[in-house]
Amino acid sequence: MSALRIGTRGSALALWQARTVASLLAARGVATEIVTYKTSGDRLQEAPLSEPGTKGLFVKELEDALLTGAVDLAVHSAKDMSVALPEGLTIAAVLPREDPRDAIVLPRLRQDVGDLASIHAALGETPAFGTSSIRRSAQLRALWPQARFAAVRGNVDTRLRKLDGGEFDAMVLAAAGLKRLGYDARISLALSFADCVPAPCQGIVAIETRADLPAGIAELNDPAAYVSFQAERALIAALGGGCQLPLGAVATLDGAALEMDAIVVSPDGARRVRHTAAGDAADPEELGRRLAGELAGRGAVAILDEVR
Repeated sequence: MSALRIGTRGSALALWQARTVASLLAARGVATEIVTYKTSGDRLQEAPLSEPGTKGLFVKELEDALLTGAVDLAVHSAKDMSVALPEGLTIAAVLPREDPRDAIVLPRLRQDVGDLASIHAALGETPAFGTSSIRRSAQLRALWPQARFAAVRGNVDTRLRKLDGGEFDAMVLAAAGLKRLGYDARISLALSFADCVPAPCQGIVAIETRADLPAGIAELNDPAAYVSFQAERALIAALGGGCQLPLGAVATLDGAALEMDAIVVSPDGARRVRHTAAGDAADPEELGRRLAGELAGRGAVAILDEVR
């Protein structure tokens, strides 16, 4: 059999994800070839990711390559994906979930801080945060009402260089990406879910294929991560949300039980709708839809409609 072609973006994190999938397949005797693509999101480095029309910017070219047969599978950060897949494509597997929390990163010379009170003391009341996530800035306004939140684009290395170069007082990044790239020591504080609910599917790597998926891909699926993936995507779909809206959700599996925490926040942080629900891990999508209904009944859709 010829080598399976893995489609991926060319960033360091995307390549880490693709190479991890390649390594897992190699262990099963499957040869692979990595094919890199520059997506619309990579080209539009100046456009804030919260702007209309940015949905799916990091996956479209990869999905097009799947549909044309240029690649056999595509590897994505699951939080970048639309819940509506193109006809003929499917999620064949997800890898074990890395730490889903958001992390505050201070400049290299100030990174030895380990709790929220110390972070506050180090940054003061009016810090400049670098983040392109409206979800993160909206939630963190509750902790820093007078902070300035400025959009920042680029890969992890680029963002850290901007931080260390003095462009920002702190950066907010996904802990999963930092850990996967070996930057664990740069995490000054991993924010608790109580302080900042992560993006749906943050920390999950998804493998997308055509419906006639290549042999062996489904064997890579991590059942625990897949349950959370299903629940969180069901909530997004029910709310009509997307990866760049002020919507946070995280599902936690405990045996046969699944608990999910979700929040919708207005961009200025003034209005927030938050709810937690529990359900059966055997039907994660039911939990996602039910929790979405609870949020909608409390005004979440009205907030989301303002920024769509």
